[in-house]
Amino acid sequence: MKIQVSTEIESLKKLLVHFPDLGLARVVPDKAQDWLFEDIVDHNIITTKEYNYYIVLLLYFLDPELIKGNHKKALNNPNFFNPYHPDFHNSSKVIEIEKLLFDILQNDATRNELIAAIISYEECPYKYLAEFKTYSPEQLSKTFISGISHDNLQYFPPVPNFIFTRDIGIVVNDFLVLNKPAKEARQREALLMKYIFNNHPKFNLIKDKIIELDNLYPSCFSASYDENFILTLEGGDVMMVHPNHLLVGISERTSELAAKELVNLLFKNNVVAKITLVKIPKKRNFMHIDTVFTQVKKDTWVLYGLFKNNINKQKSAFYFDLDLSNESNHTEIVQYHNHSTQTRTFANIEDLLKDISIQDFGCSDAKIIYSGNDEYPFNTREQWTDSCNLLALKEGVVVGYDRNYKTQAAFEALGFECIPVQTLLEKFETNETSPEKLENTFILMPSAELSRARGGFHCMSMPLERKSLSYE
Repeated sequence: MKIQVSTEIESLKKLLVHFPDLGLARVVPDKAQDWLFEDIVDHNIITTKEYNYYIVLLLYFLDPELIKGNHKKALNNPNFFNPYHPDFHNSSKVIEIEKLLFDILQNDATRNELIAAIISYEECPYKYLAEFKTYSPEQLSKTFISGISHDNLQYFPPVPNFIFTRDIGIVVNDFLVLNKPAKEARQREALLMKYIFNNHPKFNLIKDKIIELDNLYPSCFSASYDENFILTLEGGDVMMVHPNHLLVGISERTSELAAKELVNLLFKNNVVAKITLVKIPKKRNFMHIDTVFTQVKKDTWVLYGLFKNNINKQKSAFYFDLDLSNESNHTEIVQYHNHSTQTRTFANIEDLLKDISIQDFGCSDAKIIYSGNDEYPFNTREQWTDSCNLLALKEGVVVGYDRNYKTQAAFEALGFECIPVQTLLEKFETNETSPEKLENTFILMPSAELSRARGGFHCMSMPLERKSLSYE
């Protein structure tokens, strides 16, 4: 399989997704925050009235022959999303992670190695080794993801955040960077993906282009806990904004050490010409840089207004519920260039985004769409429900939640059409429009439950391949 991602906005050709599994329905109130949820969510609504629309929409754009004329039947058929059922869509472009795991478990050597790795990581009793070896590949893949056995026993915790596939890895041009999650709740995901990327035939051609940070630091160099020696990296903090330019966030989930090690590794392999590190406050409501901003077009971005360059700092502590007098809340932006010791700094994120549009893409200026139309308290409320976490299916066509009304108004003021996914799918079916014809469109996805899982559609996608754009 070819992998190639050189921007955030090229037309999407292949991506990894994970349909919400039963582990999501096992999140209990006492463990919700440990598993990175603010609340328990309704798994049934998410799978039958929300996320299923996302998969169908992706198929229209990436693999239309599998869905054209069949979308209503697919939406009402749970087996269309079940990787173990004959009715499964089995797209080679909208790729289900659970199917990849099932595939590699067909190999006895990989299967035995992964069983041993999971038992060791989860500190299970040794007797489970023999028991798991009696499981079928289907039973085993379900158990490894949900923690639930085929006879309904809960062997270990679920990994309910697996739907946020952005964080498991990132494609930088034609290299694949494996991530190191900051939270224990996500570490089994990283283990599973390491085995998938290194053992699935789809990825045979890229084995020599897999980059993994080497965690040599903590106990060797520090007698006690020191965040300067923590090596964590998550995909929501990595944005391939241009073939020569990568952004890496330093955040609650990605450490400064990991960001700088990634700079060294990518420059060593001549993967990109420049990398900009964007340090944001280590706060739950920001989490990753893609909760603060994402790209819509070459010259258009959506951004949380907290990071505007003309903010009135005297009143901002009340207005944004953030104490900017605290140094840890400041944003720092430093740009590094390959084969050069010189660096460049930016005063704020808005200046960085404008520089990318002008210097990298050759635009005359950049347009910034602000979360909540930059109106308090809607800017903060809607950023919390991922108004800035949008996935571009192609340049100018993005996917986001339908609940962020003020942000939609800001898009409409800039000439975008905001259209519910249900309406758009009907227009595709009647040939009133098509993915190829769409321009300047914000596709609104149902979000009553899904948004409460604390991630948007940028989080719920790991692009493997995008088409190339013209940069003249």
